[in-house]
Amino acid sequence: MAFPDFFDQAPTVRLRDPLAALLGSADDGIMDYRYADAVRLTGHSCPTVAGAFLTARAALKALYPASLPERGNIAVHMPHPEHEGTVGVTAQVLTLMTGAAGDGGFKGIGERFARHGRLHFADTPDRHGAIRFTRLDTGQSVRVTFNHRYIPADPTQRERLQAIVQGSETPAQQSEFARLWQARVRRMLIDHADDPALIQVETSENA
Repeated sequence: MAFPDFFDQAPTVRLRDPLAALLGSADDGIMDYRYADAVRLTGHSCPTVAGAFLTARAALKALYPASLPERGNIAVHMPHPEHEGTVGVTAQVLTLMTGAAGDGGFKGIGERFARHGRLHFADTPDRHGAIRFTRLDTGQSVRVTFNHRYIPADPTQRERLQAIVQGSETPAQQSEFARLWQARVRRMLIDHADDPALIQVETSENA
């Protein structure tokens, strides 16, 4: 599979998974997660997938400022119901990177390494839209908000999108739509990955 070149330039998230260490899946459980991993999981690259990747990255950096993040040691609280909008897609990427899973997740070995029941969805929408990440060993929490509107779509995309919705797009329209679509994703991942206007993090003091 040939991904756009900028995928390799996107930030990498290094973490340690104790379960992977136990099972010999990776040396000392240390693994690198890249944007391409999220794309492979969801099957596409879009602002939602990029936002989820950057959200997880920001949360892990805030929760583990001086050490490798520990995958499987984090609970994730989504601010909206799972079926609403792109919440489910975002949650899939967050599960990939944090290990936090719903009721169908890994049940553990004895009383250790469980991942199930650590991904939660709100029954009613949260107007603030922040996702809360909590370390299970310390109880420290951070709230992360992704502001996709800060990097708006090219205004000329509306006409192409309408043609795509109607199933009447030309090859030229499709090609230009894809180019501009990934250009927006690139700006998020490369130019604004650490921009607080795009990714806002609130620490436990006010989370």
